Amino acid sequence: MSEQNPPTKATRAAALPASAAMTPFDIGLFVLCVLVWGLAWIATHFQVGTVAPEVSIAWRYLIATPMMFAFAAWRGERIWFVPIEHLYSCGLGIALFSANYVLFYYASLHVSSGLLSILFTLAAIGNVVFAAIFFGVRIDRRVVAGGILGIAGVAAMFYPELGDMRFDGGALLGLVLGSVATVLFCLGNMVSISAQRRRMPVFSTTAWGMAYGTAIVAILAVARGETFTVDTQAAYLYGLAYLSVFGSFVGFGAYFTLLGRVGAARAGYSVVLYPVIALVASTFFEGYRWSALAVAGLVSVLLGVLLVLRRPQS
Repeated sequence: MSEQNPPTKATRAAALPASAAMTPFDIGLFVLCVLVWGLAWIATHFQVGTVAPEVSIAWRYLIATPMMFAFAAWRGERIWFVPIEHLYSCGLGIALFSANYVLFYYASLHVSSGLLSILFTLAAIGNVVFAAIFFGVRIDRRVVAGGILGIAGVAAMFYPELGDMRFDGGALLGLVLGSVATVLFCLGNMVSISAQRRRMPVFSTTAWGMAYGTAIVAILAVARGETFTVDTQAAYLYGLAYLSVFGSFVGFGAYFTLLGRVGAARAGYSVVLYPVIALVASTFFEGYRWSALAVAGLVSVLLGVLLVLRRPQS
């Protein structure tokens, strides 16, 4: 890193192991990410239907992107970037705001949402591994153990949904697409860390990333001959509003801020809790019934949270 661009305390945290105590503000950001994106799993379910996935994603970020730019300007962040900074934002757009979403949508055509949830929780480990590869962060065995507990817990919670799955060609394709999407999510985390280490403003960078992601999925939709329509059913519109305002504007703003404050390992563990929140919401809205195995899985996830988030004793 150049001497002309020294990292601040906050940006250094992005590449450090999870050793410092989380502040109340950090915990608040963590809880906000978990709640917002946990409920987004249900909202996404109502987006699958008559509108092509690429088009739904484009609508989502056409709404969220101006909001993110406006918020960045309100905070006094610089909006205009030099070319190298646009490359970082474009990388963010590819990894987090376009390709990974499209791949997850198409993976869901071949495998169950439960299996996709388990695949996505692997990002908790992926973030740790990639942080070690790209930034030389020491792998904290406590965080890895917590991640394994969390992934095992989510697998237990979704086990009934997986019991009758047949791993034919379509299912294997879904597994590959979901795995690539998860890797892209982790790589997007690394791009965000790199951008913050260059002292690029979080919300402006996110806004440009969303803009690039919107353009990419829109071009893909046109190339596939999709029509830019809107489903006028209330469920679709409510889901689109939630995903745009909360899932994108609020969720990514909070997550990238958290990422820069506590590092990839602890911020990344939030992905383990998204399916848990989705199941809790399903309990109230869809009549989901908790089995003994699901409860045991929940306990495993919560133990993982304690391992990952608590400060190590000296």
